[in-house]
Amino acid sequence: MALNQLMVLGIFFGTIAALIFTKRRPASIFALAVLGLLVTQQITFDDVLQNLTNKGLITLVLLLIVSSAIDKTALIKRLGRKLVTSSYSASYWRLFGLTFFSSALLNNTAIVASLIGPVKQNQYYPASRLLIPLSYAAILGGTVTLIGTSTNLIVDSFLQEHGHPGFNFWDFTLYGMVAGLTCGLVMFALSPLLPSIAHKGGDYRAYIVEAEVEGGSELIGKTIEENHLRNLPELFLVEVIRDGQLITPVSPELVILEGDKLIFSGNVQKLDNLSHIKGLTTFAEADGILRENLTEVIVANRAQIIGQTIKALGFRALFDAAVVAIRRDGEQLSGKLGEIKLQAGDFMLLAAGPDFTTRKNLAKNFFILSEQKISRPLSLKQEWVTLGGFLVTVALAAMDLLSLAIGLLFFAAVLLGAKVATNGEIKRNLPLNLIVVIVGALSLATALENAGVITMTTSSLMPYLADTNWFMALVVVYLSTLVLTEFVTNNAAAALMFPFAYGLVGIIGAPLMPFALAVAFAASASFISPYGYQTNLLVFNAANYRFSDFIKVGLPISIVYSSIVLLLLNYTYLQ
Repeated sequence: MALNQLMVLGIFFGTIAALIFTKRRPASIFALAVLGLLVTQQITFDDVLQNLTNKGLITLVLLLIVSSAIDKTALIKRLGRKLVTSSYSASYWRLFGLTFFSSALLNNTAIVASLIGPVKQNQYYPASRLLIPLSYAAILGGTVTLIGTSTNLIVDSFLQEHGHPGFNFWDFTLYGMVAGLTCGLVMFALSPLLPSIAHKGGDYRAYIVEAEVEGGSELIGKTIEENHLRNLPELFLVEVIRDGQLITPVSPELVILEGDKLIFSGNVQKLDNLSHIKGLTTFAEADGILRENLTEVIVANRAQIIGQTIKALGFRALFDAAVVAIRRDGEQLSGKLGEIKLQAGDFMLLAAGPDFTTRKNLAKNFFILSEQKISRPLSLKQEWVTLGGFLVTVALAAMDLLSLAIGLLFFAAVLLGAKVATNGEIKRNLPLNLIVVIVGALSLATALENAGVITMTTSSLMPYLADTNWFMALVVVYLSTLVLTEFVTNNAAAALMFPFAYGLVGIIGAPLMPFALAVAFAASASFISPYGYQTNLLVFNAANYRFSDFIKVGLPISIVYSSIVLLLLNYTYLQ
């Protein structure tokens, strides 16, 4: 074996070992691998630049940027509040259905992140009874279409790198739908194995927030329970003020009336979950200047505003700022926000106007601590532009009328024009870590081919594999990827296994497509370990699961899912 081949193999297996045995980010590991390949002159800088402009990679980046804008819409948040009911069966299938089908088109990690809050806040079941099904439903739904998960697009980028036209939009659908819905049934049957883990409260600082029920609100005439106001992520309804009377504790059977003031306590960064409820206006919105960036201040010990209420002060005119929320350490505040008498040491979140920083009375009354960020709700027009535009883009791509990359690029421009997204948000949402992983994996594949490692492997294995049954070779590729994805991330597993699957296809003369699909499906089939897929990691931390909780449910799901995918691939391609 030549020296350059030894160096490439050393870097390749070193990358796998680092992914499995170290806690470094995959992006850092792949970046070091690329640097090693460049220093040893196994690839050129032009090779890296060519991989950086891979069409599949660009499509993936555009899709993730667009997904962050879609996540601003109220659709998933509004549905999320109504998912969990007193019937576990109904709750399970609502959660599974929404997550499975939305994950086929939207970023499945974002879907899970949006639904964790409502699931954790439900008053019927421990969140641990529903969060593993939530993650698995997202994984299963992501395999239904080309854009459901980044793994599919990574394998698509490798296909295009090797001169193949790549996947069609619906190439995954038959296998993903059959395997996904079957696993949904199996998972429901296995639900008694899910643990009941008591929920631990968050470590955020609890502010109180006031919101008023306006005329025509969707809440009017329905009870607290019917409005799902107890399922808001990290926001708790503690009081209702009606005609000047304080109602506390709040009964689930209390009917909401027009003019009611609802007092919530909790994490103010989840304030956007109130903004998505039609006809519910927060105190700062009523004052006219609720903004995305909030300023956190503390009332100074010699402040002139001590002992006075926000309403009596004329706070907005005095400071050019509206009060969004207040908290007081060591005391549970009560009553209307505008009628709370301020004390030294009170923390306040302010939506500041343009003249706020120039007011001369600012330093006398406050110590300015920091800025906090909340998501602003979209207008109805922006909601239609975002959801309608995305569905049109996907439909055109699905019907092969427009390239997905071109459609997403145009749609991103529309989002900017409609002010749904800003240049700053696009820069912040650029998935740099994922880009580094994919470019690193593509560069490793380039080095393996340039050094002749793939050719050498092909030649050495030819006598043993020339007469191998195609289905057995498919099973080997699938299981190798499946094992790897439980130790490293799904994206890394797909990127590392594809070059060898491609080389194996060349040895046995099999069609490429079933092997490419096998790599994509196996890389996403991370059901046994909480560390192999992003959604598993999210729910693992959210519910304080143990590793064994995933094994109990995930092992049978993995067996059923893998069996169905392999049998269907064999039936459609290899028979």
